[in-house]
Amino acid sequence: MQTSQKVYGIFSLPVLVGALGFFVDVYDLLLFGIIRKPSLTSLGLNAEEVLYQGEIIISVQMIGLLIGGIIWGIMGDKKGRLSVLFGSILMYSLANIANGFVTTVPQYTLMRFIAGIGLAGELGASITLVSELLPKEKRGIASSVIAGFGIVGAVLAFFLKENFDWRTCYFIGGGMGLALLVLRVSIFESGLYNKLKESKVVRGNFWMLFNNRDRFFRYLKCILIGIPAWFVIGVLVTFSDKFGEVFGIPNIDPGKAIMYQYTAIAFGDISVGLLSNYLKSRKKALFIFYGITIFFMVLYFMQQGGTAQGMYWICAGLGFGTGFSVVYITMSAEQFGTNLRATAAISVPNMVRGALPLIILLFKALRDYTGSYITGGWITAVLLMSIAIIAAFSIDETFGKDLNFIEE
Repeated sequence: MQTSQKVYGIFSLPVLVGALGFFVDVYDLLLFGIIRKPSLTSLGLNAEEVLYQGEIIISVQMIGLLIGGIIWGIMGDKKGRLSVLFGSILMYSLANIANGFVTTVPQYTLMRFIAGIGLAGELGASITLVSELLPKEKRGIASSVIAGFGIVGAVLAFFLKENFDWRTCYFIGGGMGLALLVLRVSIFESGLYNKLKESKVVRGNFWMLFNNRDRFFRYLKCILIGIPAWFVIGVLVTFSDKFGEVFGIPNIDPGKAIMYQYTAIAFGDISVGLLSNYLKSRKKALFIFYGITIFFMVLYFMQQGGTAQGMYWICAGLGFGTGFSVVYITMSAEQFGTNLRATAAISVPNMVRGALPLIILLFKALRDYTGSYITGGWITAVLLMSIAIIAAFSIDETFGKDLNFIEE
């Protein structure tokens, strides 16, 4: 049994396998956004229906992520971190293979929902595991390696979309996930978790996050500080073609915009981890990357009469800024005791992802109220960034925190 955290380094097997797992996770998570237009068009939808059904399907997928985040989070504390890494990847791999056979929009929507449940477990479980296996001064960088390498999955999804039919892209994603299960066999469980199992401490009780005022606000703040990332991903970049039309920029390929964004997120993830380590502060690094995100949001809404290439580069800038995602997920793992750590770290990013339908509803309401797609967009951006900044100011610093504690 592996119990010593000092055995593991930044490029140890748990970190590398976690990175490969998140690579496949991101590929499958973002694949729909990349092939949304060709896949829905091939099912017989017109341009207006593609936009409408696309918003519904991505919202349903995110609801699946929200539900899955709760399920896998509880399982991660009750049954172990490895149970999540095996179970989640098996579910979303099979769902993506099935996705390649759909012939109707309802079938498509159902498969994205099931895939969403499966996709919910990967990143949070990997970061929880390496946070408990590695020394405290290395865990932030290790989390960045996982997230940074994993993001490249979106780039692969774009290039495969350019060269293969959309159904084949789903088959490839499912096949990669099943292949990864073989590598997972060689990973050991966290020593902290194994020690916890021997005690009678309550593990994985989701309601413990709500029955104590301090824990509830810790949990809520972890969610709120991540919300802007999915406004950027799920609205500004995924629907960059629609924004482009309003800006007077024709022929924007949202798949290419996502590819630019996620290539930059990989560099942002690694940079924010290194910066956090250099500053010895999660919060300082978070605020610096908030600033980068805000800067590129301003550029995004000033694109009237711009160019397609300019849009893609701004999406890349937004991607680099939203590299702060790895910080809020790492902080979520560090905020909570071992008996609730997986529950929090797995559910928090999926609560953020699952908030996308609410973000889209807010955006729709504001654009209808203002009568402007652009005005509705920037007001939504201001509201969400303001909420995140307030939450980040009041959350506790966790850099270097000892994780050998429990929640009573």
